[in-house]
Amino acid sequence: MITEIVLFRLPEGMSRKDAIAKYRLSIPTWQANPDLIRKAFLFDESSRRGGGVYHWKNIEAAKLGHGPEFQKRIQATFGSQPEFQYFETPIVVDNTTKQVVDEAA
Repeated sequence: MITEIVLFRLPEGMSRKDAIAKYRLSIPTWQANPDLIRKAFLFDESSRRGGGVYHWKNIEAAKLGHGPEFQKRIQATFGSQPEFQYFETPIVVDNTTKQVVDEAA
């Protein structure tokens, strides 16, 4: 599993409410992606950044999900280019479902 962190600058004057409204518009797209395990949307008013933390099945899925179309959408919606970081994710503790996902299991 891969964890991907995507960050981008938010336009001056964009409120938390406005950013969340734009995030909500993308929910159906993420729900329809069979390679996405989970996504958490991010918002930080003090640094004027938004983004997401994604769990993907593999790095190829992450890069496909955030290809040129995604990057164009972020530019058009938020006026900035996203930055990407990738991490191998050998273990996930999910307290909501009371599960541990461990690559060794």
